[in-house]
Amino acid sequence: MATSELAEKDQFRFNKKGVLVVVLSVSSAALLLSAVAYASRKKMRRLHKKGQGSRKHTLDKDHTSVQMENLDELPFFSLKKIVEATNNFNIDNKIGEGGFGPVYKGVLENRRVIAVKRLSETSQQGLEEFQNEVICIAKLQHRNLVKLLGYCIHGNERILIYEYMDNKSLDSFLFDETKGSMLDWPQRLHIIHGIARGILYLHQDSRLQIIHRDLKAGNILLDNEMNPKISDFGLTRKFEGQDAMAKTKKVMGTHGYISPEYAVHGRFSIKSDVFSFGGVVLEIVSGKKNRGFSHEAHSDNLLGHAWRLYKEDKSIELMSASLRNSCVVSEVLRSIHVGLLCVQHHAEDRPTKLSVVLMLISEGALPPPKQPAFFTEESYREVDIISSLEEYTITLLHAR
Repeated sequence: MATSELAEKDQFRFNKKGVLVVVLSVSSAALLLSAVAYASRKKMRRLHKKGQGSRKHTLDKDHTSVQMENLDELPFFSLKKIVEATNNFNIDNKIGEGGFGPVYKGVLENRRVIAVKRLSETSQQGLEEFQNEVICIAKLQHRNLVKLLGYCIHGNERILIYEYMDNKSLDSFLFDETKGSMLDWPQRLHIIHGIARGILYLHQDSRLQIIHRDLKAGNILLDNEMNPKISDFGLTRKFEGQDAMAKTKKVMGTHGYISPEYAVHGRFSIKSDVFSFGGVVLEIVSGKKNRGFSHEAHSDNLLGHAWRLYKEDKSIELMSASLRNSCVVSEVLRSIHVGLLCVQHHAEDRPTKLSVVLMLISEGALPPPKQPAFFTEESYREVDIISSLEEYTITLLHAR
C-alpha cells in the first residue's frame, strides 16, 4: 500500500476518534447541565413550597389556633405597611365600625386608597369567621361585590384590606334628607339592578354558592360613580343545592332585613337573601327605614305600609317626594311590586334571584304579591323575644 494511502487511513482513524471524543464530551456536558438544572428546579420547588408555607399563618387567641390556607392568590400585607397607610390607625382616618371592628381609610405608598377593617378584641366575629371571610371573598369576582385586596396577620392583629368606596354606604344617602335628595330615580334604579345582579352572582354564577344573610342598606357600598357593591362576608359553611334549606340554633343578622323563617325558626335558604333584597328595594324607593317606620294612620312597618298602599292601588305614594321630578312612574311601580313579591311571608312564594332580575328588566305582567312577613312593628317585637339577634354578616357557601 502506498505511503500516501496509509497516511490518509491513519488520518481518517484519527478524525473518527476525535469526533467520537467530541460527541462523548458534549453528551457528558449535556447530561451534567441537565442534572444541575434538575437539582436547581427541585431546590426552587422546595423554596416555593416553603414560601407558601409561610403564607399559612397561625392565629392564636385563647389557646385556639386556626391555620390560614388556600390564600396563594391573595396578597399578604405586612402590619408595618398597614400602620403607615392608616397613620397608625389614627382616629381621624376612621370611617366606620361594624360587627367585625373599626374601618379605617388608608393610603399605600403607590397612592392607592384602601379601606382597612381591623378585628377588634370585643368583636363577636372570631378566628374562624375571619378565615372564612378571607377565603370566601378571595374567590369572588364581580363588579357589584366589593373587592378584597389582601389581608394582614401579625400576632393577635387580624386585618382585611378592601378597595375604598368613595361614597360610603347606601344607608348614608337613603336616610339622610340632604344626601338623599342627591339620589335621583335613575341612580336608585341603577343601584337596585346592581344589587340584584350581585346577589344573582352569589346564588348562581360564582365559583361558590353563597347565601349572604345580612343584606341591608348599610352593607351596600357606593363607588365614585354610585355603582353598588355588596360588602361584609363572615361565617361560612357548605350549602347544598338551590332548593335546600338549612337550620341553625344561632340566629344572626340585622333587624328589619331577616326573613321570618330564619328569625323565628333558624331556617335559611337563598330565599332569605331574596327577602332582604325586597326590604332594601322598598327602602330605596321610599327613602325610609323598614325598622322603626311609623305612620300617623296605622302601626304598620314599611313592608306593611307598602302592602296597604298596593292593595288600595296607591303604590306610587310610597315613593320619596324627592323623586317626583326624576321618576318614571312605571319603573317605580314595578320596583315596588317586585319588592313586595320578595318579602312574601312564605319562602316558597318568593321568586328566585334570576326571576327577580328578569322581572326588573322586563315589562311583562307580574303575579300579585301575597301579604308580607312582619306586617306590623309589633311582629318585630315578638321576634325580639324569641331570638337574640346580632348585627353582623353570616355567609354560607357551597363549592361548585
